[in-house]
Amino acid sequence: MMAVKTNAMRLLDQQSISYELLTYDNRDGKIDGISVAAKIGRPAEIVFKTLVATGTSKNIYVFIIPVQAELDLKKAAQAAGEKKVEMLPVKDIQKYTGYVRGGCSPLGMKKHYLTFIDDSAEQLEKMVVSAGKIGLQIEVVPAELLKAAQAEYAELKK
Repeated sequence: MMAVKTNAMRLLDQQSISYELLTYDNRDGKIDGISVAAKIGRPAEIVFKTLVATGTSKNIYVFIIPVQAELDLKKAAQAAGEKKVEMLPVKDIQKYTGYVRGGCSPLGMKKHYLTFIDDSAEQLEKMVVSAGKIGLQIEVVPAELLKAAQAEYAELKK
């Protein structure tokens, strides 16, 4: 299946960052990170999900954590310099990011938000994130994703 270029892929192309596009069949409705890892043949430890949260200040933040992990809201708030952060309601994800739940890439959102990648990614050779469309994933070097997303590493998971 030939995939169209997503905003995330265009952004990586513009920055001359190499990535591997991985596709999977989502017709069974299983789009959770652990199912996706199995479908693309990658260990869950290198597959990351993109979570969008809002702080007490009403600022939007992006947190990228391993699919099998849970975001620690206290650590996320600390990383963002907020008193408290809470997950953005699913109904608001597309409004703020341009992406839908299950296909939210940390790259190429409607506008740039302060972005944090779980520090476990620093130890990896490659990591996988959404390409911005359900059924498409991008495998990339963590340091390159950090640069492309203008992100920073932080301790984020429980």
